[in-house]
Amino acid sequence: MIPRFLPEGPALLVKNSIAVLVIADIHLGVESSLDSAGWHLKSSSKSRLERILTCIEITNPDLLVILGDLKHSVPRITWQEHTELPEFLDAIRREVDLRLLPGNHDPGIERYMEQEEILNKTGVIIDGTGYLHGHTYPSPDLAGHLIIAGHHHPVIHLYDEVGCSLRGNPAYLLSEVDEEQLRMESADSSTRLLFMPAFYEYAGGIDIRTIPESGISPLSRSIRIETAEVFLQDGTYIDTLGSLRSDPYYRSSA
Repeated sequence: MIPRFLPEGPALLVKNSIAVLVIADIHLGVESSLDSAGWHLKSSSKSRLERILTCIEITNPDLLVILGDLKHSVPRITWQEHTELPEFLDAIRREVDLRLLPGNHDPGIERYMEQEEILNKTGVIIDGTGYLHGHTYPSPDLAGHLIIAGHHHPVIHLYDEVGCSLRGNPAYLLSEVDEEQLRMESADSSTRLLFMPAFYEYAGGIDIRTIPESGISPLSRSIRIETAEVFLQDGTYIDTLGSLRSDPYYRSSA
């Protein structure tokens, strides 16, 4: 199985016996939180929904999997979220079945979801691939599978001799993991991890080079740097993580 990268998202299409469209970290309602901090932005929920519907139209999936942080505010639900979530979700349901792996920003999301749409936050296997948000230890059942996770908002900064040529571009990180770090038993096949960039267009993120030391999750600490590879949101291969971490232009600019 080779995932199809969708730059229109960023999103992934994972296809085995069924076609699964995957997105992460929508952060619906973030504008109301920014407003309280003095940043006054118009809601972009409609444009995010249009991007999701475009990805659905392009791929015609059997299922949409959202890897957590569907909403933004913690722990409460804002008026913006309460107003926008029903219409947002209904528009998606009219096109495709959906499932949510709850993230750390999703307390209270149950009131807007059908019971069968909410999956275990420690992860599930769907058609041979593991999915979870990424802020918890994964279920031991995910050992030996490819695990696709959100939460980390990975971005890549590419530097040249005069400064930086590409900064904060959404990126994917693919790596084998240390199962012991994740309290998993070793499986017959290696456990691999794919971090997805955030769907929210102004999410910012963590430079992909620093994720192993970020402490943001058990998954981040489990990355085997020597096997990790980095891709842009359209699937363009960039380099190994080890090589990017040793780039002298990055080190002199960090």
